[in-house]
Amino acid sequence: MAMGLIRIGDKIVDRDKINRALDKLFELRQNGASQQEAAVALGIDRTFVSRVENLGEIRKGKRVALVGFPVGNKEEIEALARKAGVDFVWLMNDTERWKYVENRSGIELLDDLVGEISSLAQFDSVIFLGSDLRVRLAEAIIGDKVVSMVIGKSPIRTDVIVEPSRVAAMIEAVRGGERVR
Repeated sequence: MAMGLIRIGDKIVDRDKINRALDKLFELRQNGASQQEAAVALGIDRTFVSRVENLGEIRKGKRVALVGFPVGNKEEIEALARKAGVDFVWLMNDTERWKYVENRSGIELLDDLVGEISSLAQFDSVIFLGSDLRVRLAEAIIGDKVVSMVIGKSPIRTDVIVEPSRVAAMIEAVRGGERVR
């Protein structure tokens, strides 16, 4: 039998077709479709959508974003955040943050920042690492969902090494005690 085809009794099942349908299901759900809306779009029962999600569920809980700059040990903090299941990580070191600013016109920079900030609205908690001034700005713009760590007095002119255990504790706190391993 060809790759992806499976014989079950007198039926032949196409695994690739199943995988494409699952990909479409997950795409719809990630883009905000309800289980019912996704089920209707795929011509399946809503309970099947629920069962598929439960089958692959790793955790329930808050959607968390981590944003920060200028983080000198960003790879270490990114790895910790990814391992902890943080949904969105945007960390920049000092060089990267200046490239981000310098490579855009004023309107492009404003559009990009507004887009990034508005995308943070989908998260239950946003952990923000930055200078005292940037922390106050993030709290004013994003509101109560921001959990902040001041990593220096503004203006910070160099990379800051962020203590991984502090970030892990913040992730654990916003997750309601779910330990970061």
